[in-house]
Amino acid sequence: MSAKTILITGGSRRVGAAIARMMHGTGANLMIHYRSSATEARALQDELNAIRENSVALIQADLLDIAVLPSLISQTIATFGGLDALVNNASSFYPTTVGSITEKDWVDLMGTNLKAPIFLSQAAANELKRRHGCIVNITDIHADRPMKNYLVYSVAKAGLVGLTKSLARELAPEVRVNGVAPGPIMWPEDNPHFDEVSRQRIVSHTMLKRAGDPSDIAHAVRFFIEDAPFVSGQILAVDGGRSAKL
Repeated sequence: MSAKTILITGGSRRVGAAIARMMHGTGANLMIHYRSSATEARALQDELNAIRENSVALIQADLLDIAVLPSLISQTIATFGGLDALVNNASSFYPTTVGSITEKDWVDLMGTNLKAPIFLSQAAANELKRRHGCIVNITDIHADRPMKNYLVYSVAKAGLVGLTKSLARELAPEVRVNGVAPGPIMWPEDNPHFDEVSRQRIVSHTMLKRAGDPSDIAHAVRFFIEDAPFVSGQILAVDGGRSAKL
C-alpha cells in the first residue's frame, strides 16, 4: 500500500480510528475526515505522523452539507497526489420509534448513513476509476434484520447495502465496491438501550459468545482494499455469527 491514499470518513475515533491505524500500518497515506472530534483527530494525526512523517492529513466537514463533499476528494488529491480508496465509515445512530420520528431524524440518519456516501462516492468516482481503486462502505447487520426502535437507521443502512451493490455494477470494471457489516463491536455511547443486561443478551446471540473489537472491522476493511482484487458487490458480516443465529 506504499504510495496509496485512503480517505476515511469519521476516521478520528472508535471504529474509524481503528481502520485508520490498520491502513496506516500497511504504508498507506490517509486523509482523515472528522466533523466535531477535532481533539481526537489531531491526536491521531500526531500519533501516526510520528511513525511516518506527513503521511496523515485532516479534513473537517459536515457530511450533511452535500455541496462540500467534492472538496474532500479534491483536497485529498491535492495533498497526496491521488485517491485509491474511499471508506464511508461516518454514521449517526440513535433510536427512532414509530410515532416519534421527526423530519430532523430522517435528514440526519439518512444523510450520514446513505446520502453522504452516495454523493461522496460520486465525487470520487472518476479518480478511483483512473487509479483502479475501491470503495468500502461500513453497513450493519441490521440492514437485513431491522433493529426494533431504530427504524430510520435500519432503513438507511439497508439503503447503504443497496448502494454498495449498485455502485459495484455502475463503477465496474475499474472500481471495486464492497461493504463490511458490523455486529456487536463497540457499544454506543450514552445510550440507555444498551445497558449491561441488553449487552449480555446481544452477546448471547453470537455464535462466538463475545463482543468483537474495532480491529475486527479494520481487518475486514484491509481485506477488501488490499487482498480482494476479484471481489466486488459483497457484504461481509463481522458479527461473531450473530446474523446467522438471529
